[in-house]
Amino acid sequence: MAGSTTAAETKSQDPVQVAESLQPLVRKYADVGEAQRHLAPEVAQAFCKHGLYRIAAPEDAYGSAHSPLTQVRTIAAVAEGDGAAAWNLMIGIESFGLIAPAFGPSSHLIEDPSVVLASSTAAIGRADREDGGYRINGVWQFASGVHNASLFGATVRVWNDGAMDEDQGNRYAIIELGDFEILDTWYTGGLCGSGSHDVKVSDIFVPEDRLIAPIGGVKHESPLLNFPLGARLAYNKVGVAWGLARAGMDAFVELAEGKHPRFSRASLRERAFAQRAIAEAEARFRSGRALVTELLEEMWERVQARGHITSKERALFQIACSDSVRGCIQAVGLVAEAAGTTANEKAHPLERIVRDIKVVGQHTTVAPQHIEDAGRILLGLPAQEMMLAGLKR
Repeated sequence: MAGSTTAAETKSQDPVQVAESLQPLVRKYADVGEAQRHLAPEVAQAFCKHGLYRIAAPEDAYGSAHSPLTQVRTIAAVAEGDGAAAWNLMIGIESFGLIAPAFGPSSHLIEDPSVVLASSTAAIGRADREDGGYRINGVWQFASGVHNASLFGATVRVWNDGAMDEDQGNRYAIIELGDFEILDTWYTGGLCGSGSHDVKVSDIFVPEDRLIAPIGGVKHESPLLNFPLGARLAYNKVGVAWGLARAGMDAFVELAEGKHPRFSRASLRERAFAQRAIAEAEARFRSGRALVTELLEEMWERVQARGHITSKERALFQIACSDSVRGCIQAVGLVAEAAGTTANEKAHPLERIVRDIKVVGQHTTVAPQHIEDAGRILLGLPAQEMMLAGLKR
C-alpha cells in the first residue's frame, strides 16, 4: 500500500498518539460499520497505513514489538471513538502478533504492510494430508475483522487416510483471500460493527508450509511471545472496555452540562444523583485500570528479564482484567441510568456504548466467572475454567 508505515517507522512512533489522531476518522465511519455490520474499509486502511495491526508482533515478523501496555492503550484510544472499530483492531493485533511469527517460509505473504490477518479458534476444521500439502474444510465462528482481511488463519487438525493424527495438536491453515467464504451470520445488538461473521472453507488445497503452529506454539526469543498466553488474550479485551467507559463518561458529562430534566428546575449536573453517578463511575473505572496497569507492568518487566510468572500472579492478573471490564460496564451503567431517557436515544453516544460494552464482558477471556476460578488458586485449589486451566498454587 502506497504511503504505508514500515515496521521501523512504526517502532519509532507512539501508536497511542496515532490512535488518538485517528479518532475523528473512526467516529466518522462508526455508523457505516454499524449499518453494514463490519468495519469500514477506510478505517482498516488507516490502521494498516500506520502499522497499528502489527504493534504486537516481533520485528522479524514485520511487527513493531510495542509493549503490552502500549497495545492496551492504543486499543483504548480507538475505542473512545468506536468500540466496534477497536474490537476489529484488537483482534487484528492479536492475530498478527500471535500467528505471524510462525509463518516461516510463507512469511512473504505478510510482507506487504497492507495485509490484514484474521483468524478463529472457535471451531476446529479438517486438514486432510495430500501430496505436497493439505485439503482444508470447515466452518469457523466469530471471525472478527475478516471483511478487511486478505489472509485467514483457520484452526484445524490433521487427518491421514481418514483418521485424525493424534500425535499432532491444533494447527493453523493459512487461507488466502478468494479461498474463504464469509457467511452472513453476525446479527447482534452490541459490537454490531465488529463483523464477527462465520467463515467457510470448502475443499481448498494449501501447501505444506502454510500449515503452521497455533497461537502459543511458536518458540521465539521475543518477550512478547514468552508472555503468558492467557494473560495476553485477556489484556487487550480490557483496552476496548477502557475506551468505551471513558467515552461513556465523557458523553455523560457533556450531556449533564446542558440537559434540564423534565419536571425539574435544576440542570442534570446540579442533581445529586448525577453527581454521585459520575463520581462512582470514575472511581470504579480508574481503580480497575490502575490495578491492571500495575500488574501488567510488573509482569512485562519480569518477562523481559526472563523471569518466572507464578500461578498466583497469573490468577491476580486474571482477576484484575475480568474485574476491570466488569467495572467499566458498571461505570457506564451508572451514568446511563443518571442520563435518563437520553441514554436510549439512537442519536446519543451512550445508547451504542451501553450495548457494546456488555459484549466485551461476555468474551470468554475476561468473563466474570474467571474471578471465582482465580480465587480457587489463591486458596490452594486447582483452576477449573479455560483461562487458568492447569494452574494451581
